[in-house]
Amino acid sequence: MSILGTPTVFLHGQAANKFVFTCDSNILATQQPSSIRRVCGEKNILELSGHEHKRVRGALLSFLKPEVLREYVSKMDEEIRKHFEMHWRGKNKVLAMPSMKTLTFNVMSSLLIGIEQGAKRDVLLDLFHQILEGVFSVPINLPFTRFNRSLQASAKIRTILMDLIQEKRAALEHATAFPQQDLITSLLSLRNEDNSVVLSDEEIVDSLVFIMIAGYDTTSNLLSFLIRISADDPSVYASMIQEQEEIAKSKACGELLTWDDLARMKCTWRVAMESLRMTPPVFTFFRKVLKDFEYKGYLIPKGWQVMLSPCMTHMDDNIFPDASKFDPERFEIQGSVPPYSFVAFGGGPRICPGNEFARIETLITIHYLANRFSWKLCRPGISFSREPGFPIFKDGLEIEIEPKIPEQKIMNKGPSKNINFELHYPMANVLLLRRVAYSRGELKARTQAHGGLLPKLDHERSSNPTPT
Repeated sequence: MSILGTPTVFLHGQAANKFVFTCDSNILATQQPSSIRRVCGEKNILELSGHEHKRVRGALLSFLKPEVLREYVSKMDEEIRKHFEMHWRGKNKVLAMPSMKTLTFNVMSSLLIGIEQGAKRDVLLDLFHQILEGVFSVPINLPFTRFNRSLQASAKIRTILMDLIQEKRAALEHATAFPQQDLITSLLSLRNEDNSVVLSDEEIVDSLVFIMIAGYDTTSNLLSFLIRISADDPSVYASMIQEQEEIAKSKACGELLTWDDLARMKCTWRVAMESLRMTPPVFTFFRKVLKDFEYKGYLIPKGWQVMLSPCMTHMDDNIFPDASKFDPERFEIQGSVPPYSFVAFGGGPRICPGNEFARIETLITIHYLANRFSWKLCRPGISFSREPGFPIFKDGLEIEIEPKIPEQKIMNKGPSKNINFELHYPMANVLLLRRVAYSRGELKARTQAHGGLLPKLDHERSSNPTPT
């Protein structure tokens, strides 16, 4: 068959996965369709092989490895809290998929490239939307085509990132930034033994563009499907809620999550793994054939490309019994899944360098979603399509949301420990929290102490003085 003008052979299965992900780089080289390569850059990590791939991957992992990312859990926590405050608080309905995409982009903007909330981030988000509209399109560069708009947006993003690199390099030289401040400063600070730079500015830009594009759709899709699955399956919803509420009860009000808290979210991550098994965000992987080779008796010619689909292996009943059933418990014992059978993040030396970043972001998001809101689908049983590669809900996965009140936590803390609820909950809930507090024998004592009147909350005193 031919895909985007290139003769292509389709492989699937555990053996095919292992062969492709561990094959000598002299036989198979990573290659995306030319549309992706031209938009993301010739030096993005998927286009590299051998020593060049190891060099760039090693540089990226200097920031994205777990022992470094654990120091950024609190920053990611704050960004995610901010998102729910700005985009969910006070609303009855939310388009979950677009919201998760915005959340994912904001987290990456803050932690990877160091652009905080503001006009520059808004411009960047709009440009990324334009890129994604054409990154999988037919690579015909004519005016007014999606691909043309995608190329133009990519050029503008590269200019922004190149300027940002210069700013951060100057900040590092003047000690107004530190090497592990974000991914850019981390990459700029890397040096070889002879003190030469590990990555050129162009390689940094290509890496950033690819990581932002890949992370924007993959993690946001996982979060969207977790929202849909939990709304459709009461047992999945209950198990995740129970786990996340137990963790919340162990935290002081307003206390940020820690690496140890994330390690306790085993049930939530099993649900995420099962979601990735059944609906992996990336539908296919591509490899370029550098020289003729034989696979299971078939000759694959030089110049062709190999297409590998995780979905086919993930839905194999011989590997995952009753594969069409959603069953997170199949991941309870990691060793029970054969190698190269679960390849949502790739495999071998090509496994996604951002998989730990995605895990942290997913777990923190579900924690605050589960503890602050209950939700249900506006259209139960809503289906999705792939346009062209990533899953898309045509209605944006519209959900009805209702804010939660942490009643048990309030009772445990007691009324003597004042908590600034309005930072975290809508005003209607603040009033209801007062009602809960007064419901257990406090009403009489509190009202008598205030001359028969209900005491006002601090913000009520300041904005609505008690009439005399």
